[in-house]
Amino acid sequence: MKVSSTGGVSATGASRAKPAGGSSGFSLPSVNAASGAASTASVGGLTGVGSVDALLALQAAGPVGGPLERRKRAVRRADNILDILGEVRIALIDGEISPGALDRLSRAIREQREATDDPRLEGVLNEIETRAAVELAKLQFRTS
Repeated sequence: MKVSSTGGVSATGASRAKPAGGSSGFSLPSVNAASGAASTASVGGLTGVGSVDALLALQAAGPVGGPLERRKRAVRRADNILDILGEVRIALIDGEISPGALDRLSRAIREQREATDDPRLEGVLNEIETRAAVELAKLQFRTS
């Protein structure tokens, strides 16, 4: 408290809030504004975490020629060869094998052979390629 010489007593400390109007004095931010700032900070923090997650996902995916990607391509090529072999088998059973199917099989085997380093797989591919060449020779012999 402060005693003034004019005889009035006034309280010092917290001042009374003035009604909103033309005054451009100091004002404290409201509670909602503070929580808005906190939520903005937390969103910024999540974005940082999200970008770290994205980097980790990219790192896990590896380069385009990484082991996982090479394996996926090899599996796709193997599935393609198996599909063509299935067509050739059915055509042989029906007696209607076409040179185009045998050519597609030989091409698929050549593509697979370029990407393998397994000696057992090389042996299987050699056997399939030999059989395709024999069937193609039979077709050419019949047509000539």
